[in-house]
Amino acid sequence: MAAIDRRPGIRPRASLGRRLDVMARVGFPACTTVLLMLLTQAPLDIPEQAALLPAVALSCVWFWSLFRPGNLPPPVVFGIGLLLDLLGYLPLGVGIFTLLAVQAAALGMRRPLSRRGFFWMWGAFTAVAAGASLLIWLLSMLLMFHLLAPYPAIFVAALSIAVFPLLAVPFAAAHRSVADPDRA
Repeated sequence: MAAIDRRPGIRPRASLGRRLDVMARVGFPACTTVLLMLLTQAPLDIPEQAALLPAVALSCVWFWSLFRPGNLPPPVVFGIGLLLDLLGYLPLGVGIFTLLAVQAAALGMRRPLSRRGFFWMWGAFTAVAAGASLLIWLLSMLLMFHLLAPYPAIFVAALSIAVFPLLAVPFAAAHRSVADPDRA
């Protein structure tokens, strides 16, 4: 519900169009995350394209958890993590736990990072992406009972760090316009 709708006073009931607009704006972060994740699975003939899936998921969950945490609640992140597990052929629970941990880190750093610029947010994401890639690697080894090479985890961390600014620029524009329920 938009902030203007929560103010006390008498006003006419919101029209169906306004309510649909508010719902679309509230659902924008989750829908764009899922659509970008599905786009990474399209046959684009990009080398190492499979590593884009966790990179995009980590970047999206980090950004929207910082700027629109109410629009990306933990049950939605759980569903996105389940989709990450299913699309990325990970053991069930690895993507879910990792994305929920990324969201918790973003919510914990939200206030200090809100007073800083983009490079502080990107620096914090660098540490979180490295930790999330390490977590995916360790949990996958633990659940598969198989020793895995660390190089894919390092590549996913580096790719996540590189993809984040490419996604943050259009997301920041959307955050101020399309994804803002108060503008409905």
